[in-house]
Amino acid sequence: MVGSIVAIGMGLAVIGAGLGIGWIGAKAMESIARQPEAVGDIRSNMILMAAFIEGAALIAILLAFLVAGV
Repeated sequence: MVGSIVAIGMGLAVIGAGLGIGWIGAKAMESIARQPEAVGDIRSNMILMAAFIEGAALIAILLAFLVAGV
């Protein structure tokens, strides 16, 4: 029973990270279209935030493994 709950939690972490990174990319493209001269700043901030989201998702998956006792 614990294994299936852990699998659901890990899946939600991955889905959340994918949605978050997709949302960041969409908003970055929208802001670049509105202000093309700021493309460098927008791109660097987008990459930084995507890395933070990936890190949070990785921590969530690792914590799920630890809770399961695998």
